Formats: sequence, C-alpha cells, structure tokens
Amino acid sequence: MEREIIMESKHQVAPNFASDNIAGVSPAILDAIAACNAGPVTPYGGDEYTARVERKLCELFERELSVFLVPTGTAANSLCLSVMSPPWGSIFCHPLSHINNDECGAPEFYTNGAKLITIDGTSAKLDLEKLVRASKLKRGDVHATQPHAVSITQATEIGSVYTLDEISAVSRVCKDAGLRLHMDGARFANALVALDCTPAEMTWKAGVDALSFGATKNGVLGAEAIILFDHSLAAEMGYRRKRAGHLFSKMRFLSAQMDAYLQDELWLNNARHANRMALRMVDGFKQISSVELLGETQSNIIFCRLPKAMTTALLNEGYVFLHDRWEAGVARFVTSFSTTAAEVDQLLASMRSIHTQQLEEFA
Repeated sequence: MEREIIMESKHQVAPNFASDNIAGVSPAILDAIAACNAGPVTPYGGDEYTARVERKLCELFERELSVFLVPTGTAANSLCLSVMSPPWGSIFCHPLSHINNDECGAPEFYTNGAKLITIDGTSAKLDLEKLVRASKLKRGDVHATQPHAVSITQATEIGSVYTLDEISAVSRVCKDAGLRLHMDGARFANALVALDCTPAEMTWKAGVDALSFGATKNGVLGAEAIILFDHSLAAEMGYRRKRAGHLFSKMRFLSAQMDAYLQDELWLNNARHANRMALRMVDGFKQISSVELLGETQSNIIFCRLPKAMTTALLNEGYVFLHDRWEAGVARFVTSFSTTAAEVDQLLASMRSIHTQQLEEFA
C-alpha cells in the first residue's frame, strides 16, 4: 500500500507536456475578467472594452481592421473560411493542418459544404508547385468544386514556422489564381517572436486576407480574434458570427481577456517563454543518443522518436505527452507560458536515467 501511495504522488507531480492548452490562465487576464464584472455594460460588443481591443489591434497591425471576437479557435477558423468560400468552393490546406484533422468538420459545416483539399509539403508547409497545379485543375467545370481559398497555419502543427518570404510566395500564388489567403494563427505569437518581425509583416504586408488571431493557447481563458484585412468580408462576417451562436451578449468578458493579453506585451512575453522552454528541452534531447529529434523546433512544439521502452517508462512515471498518434515511436512535447525550467529539467533527468538503465540492461 505504501508503494502505491508513493507512485500515485509521483504521477501527480510529473509535468504535463500534452499541449499548451493544458496550462491555466495568466494572472493578469484573470484579474481583468474580475475587474470588468462590476456594473452594467452595453451587450453584444457595444462596450468600451471591445472598442479598446479593436483600437489596440489596429495599432498593433498598423492599419484599420475588421475585428470579431469569438471564444474558440475552431469558430475563428471556420467563420473565416465561411466568408472566403461558397458551398461549392474548395479550400487548400496542408494534410496536417488543424482545419483538416482536428475540427470535426466545422469548416465544412460553417461554409455549408465547401471542400477541403490537402496539398502536401515538407515541414507541414504547402508545396508551392503542387498548390499552383491544384489551383488550375477543373476551373469552370460544373462537376467540380471551384478553388476559392488557401489556409496556412502559423506556427504549423509540428512547430515549424513559415518565413515572411514563404508567406509572400503563397500569397502570390493566391493572387495569380484569384484565391483568398487565410492564416490559422492559433500559435501566432509563438511564430511572431520566432521570426522577430511585426504582426503587419507576418500578415497583410505578406498578402494575408484574414487571420485567426489565437490567444487561448498562450495564456487566455477563452478568446480569439477574427481579423479581416479584406474589409469586403466584414458585413457578411457579422451575420455569420451571430447565426453561428458566437456573438456573445456579455462580450466584455471576451474583450477584457484580449485587452489584458495585449497589454504590456504579455502575449509576446508568454510566447517567448514557451519557445525558450522548448529550446531548453531540445538542447537536452540532443544529449540523449536514444532520442531522435524530428525536424527543427522553431516554436513551442517538439517532435521526436523515442524507444518504446522509454515511452512506457515515462508514462509509468506519470508524464503526459502525445505519442504514437502519427506513427509508432513518434512523440510530441509542447511547452507553454506556464512551463518552468524545473519541469523541463525533471523530464530530461528522467529520460537520461531511463536511457542509462536501458543501456545497462543490454550491456
């Protein structure tokens, strides 16, 4: 019984690296939610909190924007795509993209049937030659869906980051083919600090028409911003957000979160910390010969290949991370704004110990 109690305690204290969604909320954001709670406030976004967020985002992106707050990334992505493609349209995306794998058909639902067509490419980025070819297929053929939009993810689902030149190159393909370009920015801040550029440079200056500005994975309780650089999409978006059930009556509680998120560079500092913790983990992995890093870590996601015995041992110690979801032996570790250096070092120490034990067993 004593051993069982000890093991249970060990499981409770082992760090969780399953996702950045497992983290809580930045204290400043919790304070902002509490502070906005007092007194009556105009509903449905007609409040000063929402107006302030819109002003801040316009300043941040260096231009006038159409901004629509929603509570989830799935809503942001799907509603963006719904104004970029008709039901008979097609939307090009990478096979690993979140809209293709992890949104339960929401993009198809909100577009009333638009088809997602996957375009493969290395590092979870679209292959431009394949995109060009696909954008030209069956144009004007009444039997086929017609290309209307492209969606890229920044940072990608494997932690890689589109460079500014790569985003511009995708945009040029879109412009040549008459397609609109959407950016899924669930980890927008992580990509931005990795590139050390401005929000404007990574979006509309590179040719992006619409952005899902993510915040929930980076310290917010539940708030995302749909940002439209193409203002012709805005009127329809207002109705679609309402029809989808995402126009909050007490919008101040979404806006207060986003307001605090953008205040004093909290969003950038949170992302910088998460990225640093990922690099700390990568540096440790490089010292363990039985761990094979897969690809370059540019944000806060690390993919690696682990021996089955190491995965099993880590799970038995209570560590939480995704594994064997993509292929046997492949594991994913994700850091967040709340990940500590001590937690990363604890994982590395456990992995080194397991590695040494396994070497001794086979000696």
